[in-house]
Amino acid sequence: MTLKIGIVGAGMGGLTAAIAFVEQGHAVTVFEQAERFARIGADINLTPNAVHALDRLGVGDTLRASAAQPTHRISRMWDTGEETSRIEMREAAQDSYGAPQLTIHRADLLSALEARLPTKVFRMGARATGLDGEASVTFADGQSESFDLVVGADGIHSPIRTALFGPENPEFTGLVSWRATYPRARTPDLPNLDAFTKWWGPTPDRQIVVFPLSRGEEIFVFATTPQPDWTEESWTAPGDIAELREAYADFHPQARALLDACDSVTKSALYVRDPMPAWSKGRATLLGDAAHPMVPFMAQGACMAIEDAVVLARTLEGAGPDDVAAALATYEAARRERTAKVQIASRGNEWLKSGGNADWLYGYHAWSVPLTG
Repeated sequence: MTLKIGIVGAGMGGLTAAIAFVEQGHAVTVFEQAERFARIGADINLTPNAVHALDRLGVGDTLRASAAQPTHRISRMWDTGEETSRIEMREAAQDSYGAPQLTIHRADLLSALEARLPTKVFRMGARATGLDGEASVTFADGQSESFDLVVGADGIHSPIRTALFGPENPEFTGLVSWRATYPRARTPDLPNLDAFTKWWGPTPDRQIVVFPLSRGEEIFVFATTPQPDWTEESWTAPGDIAELREAYADFHPQARALLDACDSVTKSALYVRDPMPAWSKGRATLLGDAAHPMVPFMAQGACMAIEDAVVLARTLEGAGPDDVAAALATYEAARRERTAKVQIASRGNEWLKSGGNADWLYGYHAWSVPLTG
């Protein structure tokens, strides 16, 4: 059977869901408020659980062509540089989990997903404002369109979430994040540039994460510091590189050298919400950040959205309009506990600090996990 499905938001989760739905034969429209796709943002860290899901959708080879594949996941202490954890990735991850870790520019991932969809699927410059009834999307221009299913993949400030469950403000964590990218050639002598390395600070709110992008030709740097008086949430807001370096002046020389190599940086406040008791009402549901926004300390925001999209599509394969509500109940039952666990663990910010087993996270296969509900 064929469903008419409206997806609000053309991010990683929305596009992954769209590809899976189209392959099932459903009629899909993706609404995106931007007038066109642009090369904004910087990194996306796709751990094996997400790469395995995307491989089944035919984008794996394209991603591997532009991504880097970190050799290890390493934890180091901020002052001494001591390693407290080292997990093999690359070939070891392929052997253990069926896929490697890929670190990639956000725009390259979106471009690969977009290319798997027919142009007619996209409705650009369409800003959704909410729902009228169970599954009719309303837009800023006063128009509306009805569907058999509406999927809110529209991020932490989701109008679809608000329409389903009422207004609720995300909680500011009191932290700001810094993001920068620089050419690898600037730091040829630093160790572990082919690895995903996290420098753990003296407190959980101070850290530096570094990993390769663009087949290893670029190095991405992510850092967080407490700053409760700075609440702007934007991926593109410029930061002060001198301020960033000063915040880490007491870190190990190798960590400071990463910041010295950066000539510009963006700055954004970090917000979270608590796990939700439900994601769906009637014939509308949420996925990704709209359902479970999380701080990036486990690098799982995009990965959870991709997993959501695959599991949601699986519950709707062969479904007709009368089957949608039951399918959404199955989707939630399969996904809520896992995403809540990652939300809470991310907020605690202890993941793999001193070793540990990553199998429960990286070994998840969205295409074969049992569906219950």
